[in-house]
Amino acid sequence: MSASSKKAIYAALIGNGLIAVTKFIAAAFSGSAAMFSEGIHSVVDTGNQVLLLYGLKRAEQPASPDFPFGHGKEVYFWSFVVAILIFALGSGISLYQGWQHLHHVEPLRNLGLSYAVLALAMVFEGGALFVAFREFRKHKGRLSYFEAVKRGKDPSIFVVVFEDSAAMLGLVIAILGLLLYQVTGNRLFDGLASMLIGVILGATAAWLAYESKSLLIGESADPETVRRIRELLAEDLRIKNINEIATLHMGPSFIITTLSLDFSDEIDSVGVKDAVTELTRQIKNIDPALRRVFVESERARDHVPPQ
Repeated sequence: MSASSKKAIYAALIGNGLIAVTKFIAAAFSGSAAMFSEGIHSVVDTGNQVLLLYGLKRAEQPASPDFPFGHGKEVYFWSFVVAILIFALGSGISLYQGWQHLHHVEPLRNLGLSYAVLALAMVFEGGALFVAFREFRKHKGRLSYFEAVKRGKDPSIFVVVFEDSAAMLGLVIAILGLLLYQVTGNRLFDGLASMLIGVILGATAAWLAYESKSLLIGESADPETVRRIRELLAEDLRIKNINEIATLHMGPSFIITTLSLDFSDEIDSVGVKDAVTELTRQIKNIDPALRRVFVESERARDHVPPQ
């Protein structure tokens, strides 16, 4: 992940850290379940940014005999942990608090303080979302936002966008809950707002977990990258048949490529070695992330595709 992309995580970390304490203070003075849920939300998000930064730091470790392809998948693992924390802590506690407050009849207090804190939170969260969204747009290129998430290989980028978007939506719901309570005097709206925030966090966590799991198991390179590799191989007259092209992301910027090729009978073993050396160099020039290339020479009729 580039240094500029880390701005999104740092911005979210600072924003959530600054506002978390004030949300809890407002919750204590007002007795609002929605405000307490927002406080939990900010604490969880702050912890998540720390975990993402930790994962990025771990992913930078060099390759070793025990980990010959490096530690790039640390990013995917910690992104998955973040999704679990959002679900278990953020969503679970918000739902529990909302359910508890549905049965409490004590009136809310100091609503002015709650509104002020929520407005301040929207400023900080909005700033963090702006930075995260700007970085996400840089990485998505011509893809649609949905496609960029589905095909993206760096979860640390879209995790922050998801978190900040959910945070902004949660703030809107918290404000609406307080307004409806103030208009009607019914505490039910505050509890329902807290539960709705929990539902939003749960849905966000489920999507993040799904995307992170796919990367953790092992996704192939972008179809465009695979297409360019295939075109390069197809233009080489020394290759009779492309048996298989398999790619695997070991991290956001580390792709392993394995090729099964049937070389022409007209070239000898030295020619095959020269072809492999040249093809390896050309493939690595397609994308800097294509860090390791393995070429297997075998006749087309002998190749057995993986099951």
